Amino acid sequence: MSIDVLLLTTDSDPEAVLPALSLLPHEVRPLRPEVSALLEAGPHDIVLVDARTDLAGARSLCRLLDSSGVDVPVVAVVTEGGLVAVTSDWSVDEILLPTSGPAEVDARLRLVRSRRGTAQTGGDGSIQLGELIIDEATYTARLKGRPLDLTYKEFELLKYLAQHAGRVFTRAQLLQEVWGYDFFGGTRTVDVHVRRLRAKLGPEHESLIGTVRNVGYKFVRPPRPGAVRRGGVDQVADSADTSSSLDEAEFFRV
Repeated sequence: MSIDVLLLTTDSDPEAVLPALSLLPHEVRPLRPEVSALLEAGPHDIVLVDARTDLAGARSLCRLLDSSGVDVPVVAVVTEGGLVAVTSDWSVDEILLPTSGPAEVDARLRLVRSRRGTAQTGGDGSIQLGELIIDEATYTARLKGRPLDLTYKEFELLKYLAQHAGRVFTRAQLLQEVWGYDFFGGTRTVDVHVRRLRAKLGPEHESLIGTVRNVGYKFVRPPRPGAVRRGGVDQVADSADTSSSLDEAEFFRV
């Protein structure tokens, strides 16, 4: 199965960062090393950070990715001489040498992706993330076996976030993707529906929908049993919940 890899580098020759990647069937998209570039990149499986020459800059970028809510595996590509500089405070999931062969690169990328709780899609079109099951065929969602009483748009929003678990979306992006181009309401509509979803998920699971301050929302992948998240506990600042109360009467319950 092909892996969608985002390569953050300033090198004019992206293939030089990790030459073995060009021999593998994975999709590699070079991007400028900025968090904003990830928000515009669309869904992806892994982020590769070019740390061959600028260790300090790469470390800062990796830490920024972690604190900004980027919840896909981050892999740093460092030279052999730079290995000693990579410590746990980089908040990376894996490191690779530029000289690594295709077999090693492929194995490490697949392993690092499998360590994260990715969404599983069943043959019947259902989506499962931890104890949450979303059935597109019947437009139903169950949490720990309990059916969730969702409106059409609440279901669509939950489904879209779950399908792209870990990716951060701005309110405008969610409005466009879930409500459509011809919707004339404001982005506060998204905040209202997120509030309703969290209330229906309940106190124990409301954190599945995380808020990244000044950016938007993401679906937080449930940790695998016994797993420890990189960078410690995933503390997501919920700016929407601390904002002034919204007049929900202006929004249609659809």
